[in-house]
Amino acid sequence: MKTNPGQLPQLLKKSLAPVYLISGDEPLLVQECCDQVRKAAKDAGFHDRLTFHTDHQLDWSAVGDEFSAMSLFAEKRRIEIHLPTGKLGDGRTVLERVLEEPPEDIVLLLISARLDASETRRKWYKELQGKGVHVPVWPIDADKFQSWLQQRASNRGLSLTRGALAIMSERLEGNLLAASQELDRLSLLARGNTIDEETVEQAVQDSSRFTGFELVTELVSGRAPHACKMISVLQQEGENPLGLLAVLTRDLNLLLELKSSAGRAETPAAFLKKRGVFQPQRARAMEQAARRLNRTQLHEAIALCSQIDRATKGFDPLSPWHYLRDMSALLAARA
Repeated sequence: MKTNPGQLPQLLKKSLAPVYLISGDEPLLVQECCDQVRKAAKDAGFHDRLTFHTDHQLDWSAVGDEFSAMSLFAEKRRIEIHLPTGKLGDGRTVLERVLEEPPEDIVLLLISARLDASETRRKWYKELQGKGVHVPVWPIDADKFQSWLQQRASNRGLSLTRGALAIMSERLEGNLLAASQELDRLSLLARGNTIDEETVEQAVQDSSRFTGFELVTELVSGRAPHACKMISVLQQEGENPLGLLAVLTRDLNLLLELKSSAGRAETPAAFLKKRGVFQPQRARAMEQAARRLNRTQLHEAIALCSQIDRATKGFDPLSPWHYLRDMSALLAARA
């Protein structure tokens, strides 16, 4: 079955599954989900742990032998397999065999980057859906980050003024690990007092961090001010615009296809899922953009992508980031 991080604690209280897959690109949230599974397994008597990392040196036959050998011993064990690329490769056959009849004395924890869409169509993943639990971890939406931060502060017994919360949100957005660390530090400074703007100004550095994927979502969503902030951060970090440009061009062409499919029996959500748009935030942004933007705007945006490409390759006197700011204004306009 598939569940979200918020539902995982309740599932673990009910029963322990033989296998868990935690996948995503938010290290803090992935780590916290893994820690919850580890604690539940240890509480159930699975004290010993064996860890594998999938790289070119990993011998998958040795991994398979561990699962076969476990039944010879009385100890309950946890086997953790880290999948940094989200792909199993030669390990698929081993996992398919294990998942057909999971050993009773093993809890398997798979820790993966965002799972590749092609993997979800393979036999091992379908077996896992039937026998275990998949927890996909998605980034915190920009409009939910402040609420997330406030909840984390509350869990630590911290009280933040509205101004302090706003400053922290601006400086830490997109960097959950830094946000968690700053809250830990503030809890030492607070000593039961309310954290105000002055304290945050002095104690919290600007650690906001964004990815090209997040910028594309903001551009398509028409949130120009926030997109421009992200453009400035990515520009300062030396990001190569070509990577995000490929994603943006693909999404703009998808929007044109989506508008052409209007009126057909297929829903927008089904259309996007077939074309590899699985993240809920991206899918919502695409559906809303298809309703908000007209064909002329989309064709102008695709033409602007060509200008950005030329600028990135040095064939234009202006910076590609200049044209990305133009893109933010173009996609923010109402049809």
